[in-house]
Amino acid sequence: MKDHYDKQAYNPEFHWHFLHPKYWGTWLAVAVASLLCLLPHRVRRTIATGFAKLAMKFDSKSNRRARVNLAMCFPDKSEAEREAMLMESYITAGSFLMGFASLSVRSRAWLESHTIIRGEEHLATLKEQGESAILLVPHTWAIDIPAVLLASRGLPVSAMAKKQKNEVSDWLMHKQRVQYGGRVYERSGGIKPFIKSIREGYLGYYLPDEDLGPEHSVFVDFFATTKATISGLGRLAKLSRSKIVPLYSVYNSKTGQYEIDIYPPLSPFPLETEEQDARLMNECIEQYVTERPEQYMWILRLLKTRPNGEANPYNVKK
Repeated sequence: MKDHYDKQAYNPEFHWHFLHPKYWGTWLAVAVASLLCLLPHRVRRTIATGFAKLAMKFDSKSNRRARVNLAMCFPDKSEAEREAMLMESYITAGSFLMGFASLSVRSRAWLESHTIIRGEEHLATLKEQGESAILLVPHTWAIDIPAVLLASRGLPVSAMAKKQKNEVSDWLMHKQRVQYGGRVYERSGGIKPFIKSIREGYLGYYLPDEDLGPEHSVFVDFFATTKATISGLGRLAKLSRSKIVPLYSVYNSKTGQYEIDIYPPLSPFPLETEEQDARLMNECIEQYVTERPEQYMWILRLLKTRPNGEANPYNVKK
């Protein structure tokens, strides 16, 4: 069995102070989640639908961000159409999150039987050719599923993540992500360990739609607006000597199945400029999201950084 330990990777451990009363609420939530994931998916969808209808009525920050994102990305759609998209997104989110503990509570065989994966031959071909790969994975609700499934099939991933404030949640989440192998690096440690792991045969896990601020981004089109899009994927591909493989992860709340679509490597890539590379990433996201908009995390601060000194759209009052 391959030893996935790397002293430069993030390797949180259990500590006895995790049992302190301040974490009892977290442990209770974990217990409830472990029970909810055993419910049939139809029951979870029914519960999620009720919660979604209730959540839509609140003037919350999440609702505000989601409505701003949808309005800026789809100005040609009516408000009713965008509200329907948001409702389906919340139903998908609720259905998925109530079953999220399944990755830890259920077996590897259960995960296999509840996952449909299309396009795995693209990764198999790269592996046969001795090529490294970086997966381009947008923020869908089921974003963690491919990492766990691929690792269970002997294709562990390497990812970069930010440590959570809640130590218990952080530890449990990490254990779930790497239960079948893989490595997670903190962003604060730089990108070199991540590149090294890809060269060693790990699949890189790259999130193309994060807003990391103007110093790490270029401004390119994203649907009907402009987005601060992460720059440097072309350099990363060259440094790690990797092919860029788009991947879209779905939770089908109507069937209870996870669905993973793996696409052919981007070719040619990188292109001539960082702007062209960034635009190509956004085109991939647009293609997937247009087909399954309910899967996307519209509640994220996708458009926080604006060009030409424009105000943060999430702070602008109606």
